[in-house]
Amino acid sequence: MSKNNQNGKKPASAATNLIAGGGAGMMEALVCHPLDTIKVRMQLSRRAKAPGVKPRGFVATGVEIVKKETALGLYKGLGAVLGGIIPKMAIRFTSYEWYKQLLADKETGTVSGKATFVAGLAAGVTEAVAVVNPMEVVKIRLQAQHHSLADPLDAPKYRSAPHALFTVVKEEGFSALYRGVSLTALRQGTNQAANFTAYSYLKTFLQKAQPEYADKQLPSYQTTLIGLISGAMGPFSNAPIDTIKTRLQRTPAQPGQTAMARIMSIASDMFKQEGAKAFYKGITPRVMRVAPGQAVTFTVYEFLREKLEKSRWSIFGGDYSE
Repeated sequence: MSKNNQNGKKPASAATNLIAGGGAGMMEALVCHPLDTIKVRMQLSRRAKAPGVKPRGFVATGVEIVKKETALGLYKGLGAVLGGIIPKMAIRFTSYEWYKQLLADKETGTVSGKATFVAGLAAGVTEAVAVVNPMEVVKIRLQAQHHSLADPLDAPKYRSAPHALFTVVKEEGFSALYRGVSLTALRQGTNQAANFTAYSYLKTFLQKAQPEYADKQLPSYQTTLIGLISGAMGPFSNAPIDTIKTRLQRTPAQPGQTAMARIMSIASDMFKQEGAKAFYKGITPRVMRVAPGQAVTFTVYEFLREKLEKSRWSIFGGDYSE
């Protein structure tokens, strides 16, 4: 019984997580990436507080990108995201299930709310170290470029995700891909802890309120709704971490300066020059990016997982849930 989850079903296999998680991640990236580009530009903006100077909002930032760089400018860095999204989602869901079973009650197989939180936290840290940080360094370098995609003579430093990866490693060393990894791990850990915990509670609540769905998948609209709610939890809790991380990963490290010294320097400069609100720059597009992204991710993941499990049941002629 300890190998099963609360609903009596076995955890999804690694292959199922790879296919379902990867498909969900690709859909999320394609739908939500423009909002991530706007968020990064807002976080990198250094428009100081001064008379007559208003902070540029997310709509104005998006319009400016399209005007100067065409609509394709909103998809800068998408290659880096798509290149890492399959292993990222596979690691996220597979490690979450593994940690959750490790923390489950040995007698009953029940997973407590605390265990769900810890499993989500550990899964977020795992994906951050394994995939997310190198992917984000490349993505942010591409997104931070202000060249126009409409002008062929306006040559960017980084032409593509592979070229950016090669250039960063060549000029700054392999360790540059892990710049800000502590902040990324902290952000991803808190994101997934809040995300999986809220999603698990809301899903259990709806299944108990609707006995007909006690042992089967909730309707897609309900999965989308609880994914949207759970996805909004993380950004509000760790926005300052994400903003500092973005600025840290944007520029090369200074010789002899430790990571902690850079973090403290960036945080101090932001507060002195731009005020406390600077730590929440890009929070609107980030919530608009992450919350719908998680709604898409959970909806597509649950849909594909159910289809894959039914397919496996029909192929092998046995009840997968037993």
